[in-house]
Amino acid sequence: MSTPEPSSAPSTTPSATPAVDTRVDPPPMAGERESLDRWVEFYRETLLRKIDGLDAEQLSRRSVPPSVLSPIGIVRHLTDVEAYWLREVLLDDEQPDPHCTDDNPDGDFDDVDPATALADVEAYCAELVATRAAQASWSDLDGPVLGLRHGEQVNLRWILTHLIEEYARHLGHLDLLREAIDGGTGY
Repeated sequence: MSTPEPSSAPSTTPSATPAVDTRVDPPPMAGERESLDRWVEFYRETLLRKIDGLDAEQLSRRSVPPSVLSPIGIVRHLTDVEAYWLREVLLDDEQPDPHCTDDNPDGDFDDVDPATALADVEAYCAELVATRAAQASWSDLDGPVLGLRHGEQVNLRWILTHLIEEYARHLGHLDLLREAIDGGTGY
């Protein structure tokens, strides 16, 4: 199953008004694989929609104290999540972790910087190119994937279901952050 090309990175012009929504709802009568693929894709596109119009400072703002969550921290985290599940676990293709270390396991959330925020969004978009290709290359939902998760085998169904859950949770966080930053809702 092919997935759509990546959406463009968000603009850098702040706006509390959502841009025209170009997302396509997942089909309500799809088969299992198409449904899983389309929900993951819908949430990828939703992430970019929710940060559209935020400038580098806004992307880096931790607007719900005492939480360290910021829009760009969520983007960085989901970049790492995509690489881990669809490259490392699915294909057993070890990837460097650009944000976290053993000494700083939450670097994706903690070490945000307006100076790198727009590059972090571009890194997310670039990672989607690789992870979409990895996802499309694997046809079997049931068989074990090439890599392991904490020493255990999983299948693609488990990975895609987990990605849907991961995106849904963090997109909810992003709703609150965006509203606190510029009043934007309805993304």
